[in-house]
Amino acid sequence: MPMSKVATCLWFEKEGLEAARFYCALIPESEIAEPERFDNMLTGEVDAVLVIDFTLGGAPFQILQAGPHQAHTDMVSISVTTEDQAETDRLWAALTADGGQESQCGWLIDRWGIRWQITLRQLTELTARGDKRRTNAMMQAMMGMTRLDMAALEAAYDAG
Repeated sequence: MPMSKVATCLWFEKEGLEAARFYCALIPESEIAEPERFDNMLTGEVDAVLVIDFTLGGAPFQILQAGPHQAHTDMVSISVTTEDQAETDRLWAALTADGGQESQCGWLIDRWGIRWQITLRQLTELTARGDKRRTNAMMQAMMGMTRLDMAALEAAYDAG
């Protein structure tokens, strides 16, 4: 896997390699490089820091597993545009399993505390039409959802 000039780096306390493998298994066109280990310069622990370079759907990411850190927040999220409701449902179920949490409007938090936005391509296509009244009606419906339901969003758009 060629090294990218720019990548999003996610700090993990532990289970970074497990998370990278899980993420890559979920999203097509993803791969993980051989992890690198370093000594922790603060604690002196040998081979304690792990750097994992990987791609998700072709986008470069890196996990730095280097011990305790501040909690992840909504300030950074991984945004995935899905092709259909089945893909949305599959990702949603996998990412909210084993301690993940649903949030609002297509947002969730996985078991490692990473925030995700799972958005259907059809949603962005409808908003691109430029019909403000209908888009506002659809967005109002979205505010009451956790996992996005495209059929309900289209119905709200059509009724708007």
